[in-house]
Amino acid sequence: MKFLFTFLLSISLFSQNSFSDDLKEVIDNGIRDEKNIQRDSYRNPYETLSFFGIRHNMKVVELSPGSGWYTEILAQYLHDPGMLIAAHFDKDSEISYFKRGRANFEKKMVSNSIYKNVKIVDLSSELAAPNSIDAVLTFRNLHNWLGPQMDKIFSNTYNALKPGGIFGVVEHRADPGTTMYEMKKSGYVTEEHAIEIAEKHGFTLVSKSEINANSKDSKDHPRGVWTLPPSLRLKEQDKQKYLSIGESDRMTLLFKKI
Repeated sequence: MKFLFTFLLSISLFSQNSFSDDLKEVIDNGIRDEKNIQRDSYRNPYETLSFFGIRHNMKVVELSPGSGWYTEILAQYLHDPGMLIAAHFDKDSEISYFKRGRANFEKKMVSNSIYKNVKIVDLSSELAAPNSIDAVLTFRNLHNWLGPQMDKIFSNTYNALKPGGIFGVVEHRADPGTTMYEMKKSGYVTEEHAIEIAEKHGFTLVSKSEINANSKDSKDHPRGVWTLPPSLRLKEQDKQKYLSIGESDRMTLLFKKI
């Protein structure tokens, strides 16, 4: 009972001042969805954001934040003079999936005061004023942009960043030599392609990390990367097999605008 009281008290105190200079405190004790917390062992948020050099006073753009897995952390960690810009699906999109995803994200952003320092913009926009952003981050999105959209997003990212600004990329990693057709079909992207497009738009590769690697992932699944958790597209078919593999093998790349 005493332990429960202490735990609830700590959560209450954190809720009263939901911004912290301590990234680990935000991840471990911040206000987060329990389902999201369960994915920490696969997504390694503390190690990943530390590798990217994210600090609480930075101005950061998160590209295509989805339902807000990383937004929950970044919104509580980034605070004055820092801030978070979430570049979500375009608000005027005619695609129902995009409209629904944007609406659900907006609803989440007004559900709690921890998101008061989050600004939402369209993914196809210029993201921010030129040379005004310290870091741009994207997690597991490159496969959705393959082609001209990826060029546009990378170009806008470069323009929005300050000189010396960083671009952090986490993506499902395809084996070397995987064709563009197979990348689009499987959801896995080669490191070579990611680096090529980044360098095409002016970025310099600073470092790679194996933080989010998974040697159990054979990358030859019947429904591509979506066969694995958390999607589990095959539902109950071979479910334990895919749960035992875990989430995908991922590249973690750090680029810089020199």
